[in-house]
Amino acid sequence: MSSDFELNEIGVLKRREIEARILSPVLEALGNEFGRKEVIEITQRTIVEIARQQGRELAEQLGRNDLESYGESIEPWSRSGALQLHILDQNDRTLNFDVTECKYAELYKSLGIPELGSILSCSRDAAFIEGFNASITLQRTQTIMQGAAFCDFRFRAAKDPDH
Repeated sequence: MSSDFELNEIGVLKRREIEARILSPVLEALGNEFGRKEVIEITQRTIVEIARQQGRELAEQLGRNDLESYGESIEPWSRSGALQLHILDQNDRTLNFDVTECKYAELYKSLGIPELGSILSCSRDAAFIEGFNASITLQRTQTIMQGAAFCDFRFRAAKDPDH
């Protein structure tokens, strides 16, 4: 069985497109049968848990779970121009960047499912970093997916207890 990180060779944007093309009609059918709100809530909880597990797997694969190694590992998400990042600040305790262009948002819009974009992509971010290292927090107040001009990613590593 191949790991998620081997799957990243095709790029996360292409993975999300494949997932969305399968999930969208399944979620629609399940929503019609069991109630859309309930199905969406279950889907979001499941996606978040998958992201948390993928964060743990990345830390294990890297053999490190510090903010610097996380920052060095984000290439698969931005591959082929999927995200345009503007790094504002990056050091051992801080990683701040803005996403100024998001092809994920464009993808979900082109598939006619913009409302699912936040669930299938954006909701993963905080859970992923939590799985990667629970002492790193992500604060994000806006996303392109929800109509903002840019996404503001603000990662902070907890201070060392010895300092």
